[in-house]
Amino acid sequence: MRRLKRLARATSLVAIVALTACRGAGTGRVRVIVPHGATMRVAAESLARAGVVQNATAFRLYARMLRRSDRSIRAGTYVFQRGRSWGEVIDDLRLGKGLENSITVPEGWSLYQIVPQLARVLNVPVESVQVAVRDSALLRAVGAPTPTLEGYLFPDTYVFADGTTPREAVRVMVDRFQHVWQPEWNQRLDSLKMSRNEVMALASIVEKEARVPEERPVIAAVYLNRLKAKMLLQADPTVQYALGKHVARVMYKDLAIESPYNTYKHIGLPPGPIASPGRPSIVAALNPANVPYRYFVAFPDGHHEFTTDFAKHTVAVRNARREWDSVTALRRDTMRPPELAPAAPMKR
Repeated sequence: MRRLKRLARATSLVAIVALTACRGAGTGRVRVIVPHGATMRVAAESLARAGVVQNATAFRLYARMLRRSDRSIRAGTYVFQRGRSWGEVIDDLRLGKGLENSITVPEGWSLYQIVPQLARVLNVPVESVQVAVRDSALLRAVGAPTPTLEGYLFPDTYVFADGTTPREAVRVMVDRFQHVWQPEWNQRLDSLKMSRNEVMALASIVEKEARVPEERPVIAAVYLNRLKAKMLLQADPTVQYALGKHVARVMYKDLAIESPYNTYKHIGLPPGPIASPGRPSIVAALNPANVPYRYFVAFPDGHHEFTTDFAKHTVAVRNARREWDSVTALRRDTMRPPELAPAAPMKR
């Protein structure tokens, strides 16, 4: 009986070894997702569906009995070349070769947010990404006079292969910006009498201010009108950028910070972008609305009220504060325990 078991095991091994010579159907590269905590059974089934291996069961047995690698696999999204040997596929799973890592950069993110996330995705020190965003060749390519590529890492979803260096990743993101920037936009720069860096600075402010998409060109126009009138821009997002951290609300004490990015103290646009603007905000900065407004104030629902003179702006600010106070009070009351909530008024 023991001899029969050994014979059956040997026969199975021979069969598995024979199967290892089989190649997946088709050619080319294919993506395979191995979820976190997935077993070799799950990975083998995914590989079989993708045509990387021919038989999921045989592949799993091969990994367990011949390679003893059925447990040591890394999760993630892989790019496999069809037609590779099973041994090579298992090595990839065990060592994480061919892994891809993705990062989504939302519109309005600054380097303060992008750098640590990119470092995490690439599995590199934050310092190495900080060096990459100061690449002098890329700075010259985009025409940025600033020390970093702030604003030029275009907001999008990026997929990087395992082993991608910070410099390679940053170059891909800058190349994406260069691709989005249309040649005909350079003519608009001449009409506006602005450099691309100035337009990007304006677009980044618009990106941080706008909540209603159709207001972007109007917000851009307000700031351009203030520039023409030699007025301070007084853009709160630039103060937040100067602070080097996100604050829920800019306070009067924050306005005193000494920085070329503080548009409450320095006339004109900041030295460069304060965040990565999306295409709609860039288009709005290049094509501002033809309006006379010089002031605006935000309301709780996201819209802004635009005015032409300070007296009307003062009224609009008072109305906006009244609505903001109401929203704040409502939120505070909603968060109170029922016994602490104010009683309903009596009907008269």
